[in-house]
Amino acid sequence: MDAILRHITPSTVLTLADQVDYQPGQIASMTLVQNQAVSFTLFAFDKDEEISTHEANGDALVTVLDGVGRVILDGVSHELRAGQSIVMPAHTPHSVSGIEQFKMSLLVISPAV
Repeated sequence: MDAILRHITPSTVLTLADQVDYQPGQIASMTLVQNQAVSFTLFAFDKDEEISTHEANGDALVTVLDGVGRVILDGVSHELRAGQSIVMPAHTPHSVSGIEQFKMSLLVISPAV
């Protein structure tokens, strides 16, 4: 079950925040790695843009790369700034929104298939 690399070159230094650009009135995303067990995606949220409440099948780690965002996890609001992270356990309702423009990485580890 090898990971599939996308949009990145192995053995190359990169700045994650520079890999996805802000888009006015949108949420931009770029998946860098994906297979059945793991996905790693970058997001750029414009201010006030939101991914509405949902659940994921795997545990997820959000790390803010730039700006300020909000994660509402099981009804509790968390304001996150660049350099901060939060773990969202599998099957836990959550939403993500931009308090201001912000970029984040999302690592999701899915249960064994």
